[in-house]
Amino acid sequence: MVSVVVFDADETLVDLRPAVTGALVAVLEEMRRVNPAAAEVGLAELEADWDEAFGARRAEPVTRLRRAALARSLARVGLADDVDRFAELFFARRFALTRPYPDVLPALAALRPRVTLGYATNGNSRAERCGLAGAFAFEVYAHQNGLPKKPAPEFFAAVVAAAGVLPSEVLHVGDSPALDVAAAQRAGLRAAWLNRRGETCPVEVTPDATVSTLTQLVELIDRSA
Repeated sequence: MVSVVVFDADETLVDLRPAVTGALVAVLEEMRRVNPAAAEVGLAELEADWDEAFGARRAEPVTRLRRAALARSLARVGLADDVDRFAELFFARRFALTRPYPDVLPALAALRPRVTLGYATNGNSRAERCGLAGAFAFEVYAHQNGLPKKPAPEFFAAVVAAAGVLPSEVLHVGDSPALDVAAAQRAGLRAAWLNRRGETCPVEVTPDATVSTLTQLVELIDRSA
């Protein structure tokens, strides 16, 4: 029986893409203000710099990856020495724009009387900075106290330890078939795939449940109670 439901953050509870895009637009506007040559640089280049940094160093903390991506972008127009100022601008705007998906707060409110709620993320979406302050009984963040990112089994061991129950009593919910479903199942947890975009699940991954909204997750847990 599931007694604890643990949620991934980005693209599961947190609508990250509009926030990141808005933050990159703010960076781009400031680059162009400081150096008119940046008019030749577009949003696509900034997004490509993130892809490059993430692809090369994905095990590192997300904040460090973002700084590396910004350094690449700023170097395009001779502003690499200003990475601290631009990183501050990026993160201020990113968190100012970060919001939960519309179904999140109602679903958490419906689930809270039934199960213990947890929050566990590879990223830097601190719950209190994303409109989710006080929503969870516990929070687990990769790279705190040396904790490695998902899919490392140590990450899920930390989730189970924080939950204080057997792994089989924990349902991990997330948007990534590899990181949130398969990796959680290997660690002995149950796993639900939140497929908000109607994607196809890889054939090698078999979620314990698949839902397209958190409203469906609430209904699923109600039926299994």
